[in-house]
Amino acid sequence: MSLTIEVARRLLEASKQRALELRSPVSIAIVDAGGHLVLFERMMAPYGWATGNISLAKANTAVMFNQSTDAVAQWGSGIPGFASSMATMTQGKFIMAAGGWPIRMGGATIGGIGVSGGNAPGRDDEIARAGLAAVESMAPATPAMQFSNSMSHAAVLPYPQQPTPAYSSMSQPQPQAASSLNSPTPQINPANTHHLASDQEKPYGDEQVSFDQFNEARGDQS
Repeated sequence: MSLTIEVARRLLEASKQRALELRSPVSIAIVDAGGHLVLFERMMAPYGWATGNISLAKANTAVMFNQSTDAVAQWGSGIPGFASSMATMTQGKFIMAAGGWPIRMGGATIGGIGVSGGNAPGRDDEIARAGLAAVESMAPATPAMQFSNSMSHAAVLPYPQQPTPAYSSMSQPQPQAASSLNSPTPQINPANTHHLASDQEKPYGDEQVSFDQFNEARGDQS
């Protein structure tokens, strides 16, 4: 599943509507799963030019780590040099500040949204989550997920467990049939016994043919 332009527009409009309600003009950037820009709008034009790059960095960071930029900031702040090194490696498309979220549909991450320029703490995050809520309402039911869940439960015990014998290498005694236990031992009739005759004991005979005789026989046949 990929991020379509229709989904991106629905997300942008919902975020923009929430920003208008809060009277907080912001920049909104939406990228796909590869971090490529799909839609962008700067509500504060021509001012607030810096918020455009910041919103794009938030969207890329959310896709990069598949979590909100606020969560990345919480654990990333404890790693020395993490923010500066990541910003250098991504050419400025990394930032640790609230306002970026991954876009998920059908259990898969299809893109990210970044919002910057809110005029109060938490405004960027609230505006971004308003757009995500509109996208979640568009997500269809996924019966495949239910199938995978049922398969995961069934995969715990795929086959009935059988007890393993203590000594698997030893042959187990085979039960005898009741009829063979009660029947008398059969008697052998000497008249029915067959022996090999003297000429059958060596079916191929003892006669040997010399090499010269073998060649003469071949000469007669040719």
